[in-house]
Parts: sequence; structure tokens; C-alpha cells
Amino acid sequence: MRIWHCALCLALATLAHSADAPSVGSGFLDRVVTVDGAEYRYQVFVPAGWSKSMGWPVILALHGAGGYGSDGVHQTKEGIGPAIRRHPERFPALVVFPQSPANGTPGWQGIGGRIALAALDKTIEEFRGDESRVTLTGLSIGGNGAWYLAYHQPSRFAGLLVVCGFVAERKGTMYPILYPSLVPGSADPSAAVAQRLARIPTWIFHGDADRTVPVEHSRRMAAALRALGAPVQYTELPGVDHDAWDSAYERPDVARWLLQQRLAPVK
Repeated sequence: MRIWHCALCLALATLAHSADAPSVGSGFLDRVVTVDGAEYRYQVFVPAGWSKSMGWPVILALHGAGGYGSDGVHQTKEGIGPAIRRHPERFPALVVFPQSPANGTPGWQGIGGRIALAALDKTIEEFRGDESRVTLTGLSIGGNGAWYLAYHQPSRFAGLLVVCGFVAERKGTMYPILYPSLVPGSADPSAAVAQRLARIPTWIFHGDADRTVPVEHSRRMAAALRALGAPVQYTELPGVDHDAWDSAYERPDVARWLLQQRLAPVK
């Protein structure tokens, strides 16, 4: 009986330890999410030292036009993905990298947005993400997607970091896709979007030499948010073309800012 009791104690101790151990591994992990019966690949960055003993901040990262596809990997090769590979110690967080399919639809305003939210939900459940510390970031058409998702779910995100994005109707340059205005029929979509996002801490980056998405798009959004007294920062990068994301995500204060954001408690 004593031998059996000791064996049982050892088994329970082992289970308790394994519940906290990072058994899933760390780094960029392949995952699949199902939307409308179809499977879509995405990746999740899991930091070293991850365990289920605590809730983790979550960053949802939306790629630009260069990330369209179905391999589940290419979207991690621009923007925040390379920054994490260079400086993983700066990102003790779960970072979700959904991939929008190249199917001629307007990216994150179409099926891509649903894929992104499904991947976010699955990551939070699987890796114990902290729903009060979910931030959203995107570049170029991913910036458009970040504005779009935040506009439609403003209570979901604790912070918003947009790089060379836009909210007005615009036709893509890499792919001839029409991205509708986020507020169809509005004479001033920037002001309309700002009304819904005025409580979300927001940081906007744009290069003043951008030949793909003119800098005026971000200037208008920053001005609209400031007019409402919103907690917005605007960083314009002198002489920088469309690849403003290289400079933005390389900054250590950007990583800190993303991790500091938290939803206010519901009263």
C-alpha cells in the first residue's frame, strides 16, 4: 500500500509540474484555424519561458500585400516578425500571425479579418492569452486591416499600432484590389473612424516619402484623433518610403509600448 501511495504522489507531482512546463515549445509555431469549413494556416510566436501559470499579453499582427498566400509562413517575413527574430527578448508575449488568402478580396476587410479573429481566439485559448492585454498592429494593407478590425470591435483591443495604413477607399498597387472606405458614404472617414477609436491608445507611423500610401492618410487620422483628445502618438519618418515598418518595429520603445497596454477594468 505504501509503495502504491508513493507512486500516486509521484504521478500527481509530475502532472502538476507538466501543467506549468512549456511543453508546446517556443519560437514560431505552425497552427491551423478553420473558418467556414476551410482550413487556414497561421503562426504563433511563443516566447521562451512560456507556461500556463500566468496570462500572457497578445499581439495580433496583420501583414501587408507581400504576405498574401496560403503557406502560413510568408506573412512573418516582414514587419514585426523579423524584429522578433532579431530581438526575441523584447517580446515576452504571444504574437499571432494570421495570413489572408490571395483570393482577390480586400484582405482584412474580407475573409482575412475573420481568419485573424479566429486565430486570435484560438491562440488565447491554447496559450492562455490575457484578453485584457490584446494589442493590434498592421502595416500597409495590414494597417488598413488594423483600423478596420478596431473600428468594428473597439472594445476588444487595448492598443493599436498602425504603420502606413489608410481608412479611405484605395486601390492596391501590388495587387489591383479595391479596398473600400471603412465608413462607406462618409465624407470624412478619418473623423468617423476616430469617433469609435477615441478611447484606444494608438500609435501611428508613416514615412513622409511614401510613394505607395501617401503620408496624408496617417496625418488625417492622427489629426482626427487629436481633435477628440484621444491618446494618440504620431511618428512621421523623414525621407522614409513605404517600408516604414522596418524602422518602426526595430524600436525597443515600440515593443515596450505594445506590452504596456491594458484594457481598463469594467466598472
